[in-house]
Amino acid sequence: MAQLKSVILFIFYGMKKIQMVDLVSQYENIKPSIDAAMHEVVTKAQFINGPEVQAFQRELEEYLQVKHVIPCANGTDALQMAMMGLGLKPGDEVITPSFTYIATTEVIALLGLIPVFVEVDPSTFCIDPAAIESAITPKTKAIVPVHLYGQAANMEAIMALAEKHGLKVIEDNAQAIGCDYHFSSGKIQKTGTIGHIGCTSFFPSKNLGCFGDGGAMMTNDDDLAQTLRRIANHGQSKRYYHDEVGCNSRLDSLQAAVLRVKLRQLDRYIESRQNLANAYDEAFGGLHGVNIPARAAYSNHVFHQYTLQVPPQSRDALHAFLEEKEIPSMIYYPVPAHRQQMFTSFNLGSLNLPVTDFLTQRVISLPMHTEMQPDQLAYICSTVQSFF
Repeated sequence: MAQLKSVILFIFYGMKKIQMVDLVSQYENIKPSIDAAMHEVVTKAQFINGPEVQAFQRELEEYLQVKHVIPCANGTDALQMAMMGLGLKPGDEVITPSFTYIATTEVIALLGLIPVFVEVDPSTFCIDPAAIESAITPKTKAIVPVHLYGQAANMEAIMALAEKHGLKVIEDNAQAIGCDYHFSSGKIQKTGTIGHIGCTSFFPSKNLGCFGDGGAMMTNDDDLAQTLRRIANHGQSKRYYHDEVGCNSRLDSLQAAVLRVKLRQLDRYIESRQNLANAYDEAFGGLHGVNIPARAAYSNHVFHQYTLQVPPQSRDALHAFLEEKEIPSMIYYPVPAHRQQMFTSFNLGSLNLPVTDFLTQRVISLPMHTEMQPDQLAYICSTVQSFF
């Protein structure tokens, strides 16, 4: 039945099947460069810590204007190693939002730390600085803000709180690489470079994605960078000399080669996403009961996701309606972290996060990628409009 619907769409609309993220079309548009880069790695057979990894590290440092990029195997590893590198110990409290992908919070529990879940801003979806301050105790050692859906958390306020209370800040920048943060002084800085450590993922669907798993940590602290490099390589200071317990977490050369090509396209990709978001805004801004994504005054938005808020009684019906019309949509995230089974040992049943619960019932994300065609965009917009 689904194949028949796709054929009908093609016949009547002359339209390519809509994807949530169209990685095939993205690849086709940069195919010669990607193929050449991967061929170079294969012919040299330097698959681990080859020259492509070192080159990508330098190029990303330049793009982000950060002193140190430490590539690793994936974004979850990056978060875990960041907490290890900061010397967090079992029993330490880490403040983070509950409204996020589980990797952000999973590594806290994995290391024997205590996740302290707090509210997010209902318009930006990012952690609320006022909620952070209310949650700080003598056991608090770190804050993990998440730049959710492609927009920054209020880092100026967060860093002020961290300095006031002597806390470390680990930015989860997996969804917002390339995002600009605007300080009240006029200074502009890329997200992921503001906290003590920034972490990102190069999962294929990310704004800067590879052809498998990949990640990185960013810091401007020389000593911390050395520590993170050791941890990512079995705790080694030099080969066979292990100074601390570490991990085996490496970005392989094939992925680095892909990322080097895509990094040169990242600003164009961001512009494409922003243009698509503007078109969605124009189409949905006047719909009754629908809230389009807010734009924070302190940040641009790189639109990893385009996420609407709709009435709770409409959300699941809209999701089903779009599926029927061959338009993919996603609900990020239907169950917040503090309500996940994996955290039952922390006795969070009485935790009251009404904004988080409110959002989990209302959010729905539409297709967002760099290769959207005009006929696809028009069909998505008219279909959503017809639902409301």
